[in-house]
Amino acid sequence: MREHGGNLDLAQQQFGGRAEDWIDLSTGINRVPYPVGEVSARAWSALPSRAEIEALHQAARHAYRTRAPIVAVGGAQAAIQLLPQLAPRGYARILAPTYNEYAGVLSAAGWDVEEVTELSELVGASLAIVVNPNNPDGRRYAPNDLLDLLPLVDRLVVDESFVDAVPELSLASDAEQPGLLILRSFGKFYGLAGLRLGFVIGNSSDIARVVAASGPWPVSGAAIAIGCRALRDDAWAIATTARLLRDCARLDDMVQSQGWQLLGGTPLFRLYETPDARGAQEKLARNQIWSRVFSGAPTRLRLGVPGNEAEWIRLSEVLAR
Repeated sequence: MREHGGNLDLAQQQFGGRAEDWIDLSTGINRVPYPVGEVSARAWSALPSRAEIEALHQAARHAYRTRAPIVAVGGAQAAIQLLPQLAPRGYARILAPTYNEYAGVLSAAGWDVEEVTELSELVGASLAIVVNPNNPDGRRYAPNDLLDLLPLVDRLVVDESFVDAVPELSLASDAEQPGLLILRSFGKFYGLAGLRLGFVIGNSSDIARVVAASGPWPVSGAAIAIGCRALRDDAWAIATTARLLRDCARLDDMVQSQGWQLLGGTPLFRLYETPDARGAQEKLARNQIWSRVFSGAPTRLRLGVPGNEAEWIRLSEVLAR
């Protein structure tokens, strides 16, 4: 597996403790998950029906404010795995640094992959990939700037895994335009990454290819039931967005005592410049708080947002030592 957050087993191997002892801030997953409520026995025991899957698609269209064709998949990562199958092998350009699975998946499938640092360098690509807002630095790109790329590339994939709390950045409402494909993650904003649910939004021909490649029953009955409920709960989404924005400001203020400087982030995670990221990670880990460091950037540390007051107090006490 490539380097990722959420590798709590590594933290336990190095610093001990049970999984339930740890506060895992190494991911961008909301630590206050959506209250799933009861799930019917049928959702666990029966294959999902077409009507149930379509109800999930309609709920996603509601949440993402789009009328475009959409298909549910087993998380945004599942959609990334399908990308090489949507077109003949060609020249992929990825706006980097970013989520490392894109380069790995496409290279393994025989694509010619180049990582670039500016939007203008994507021009001419068979497949251009932008994560907006970006992971891990939270860079944001104006929707119109991305739409301007469409005539200049064969296909533009925009990963919107972290856009839920900043919906003004989303291109979902424009997803029917030829050559545009949008990936959405459910688990991050709704705090239910273990459910393994995501969506691909695009024009009818591209979505048909995704449907054919993903096979029957790409998501579980439980994912459908919970997804339908959560995606239509506008009040929860609004309240959660407001809380995350407040909590990000609180986290930024808290780490100032360490001399860390904010480099960027999203409402679900923050990226800090530190004197020594490994040292900072170890200090936190000795107290069962896990963070994310990057092998190619020894001064950068990423922190997710604590989920309750007990976690905030524990983090504050560790930083104060």
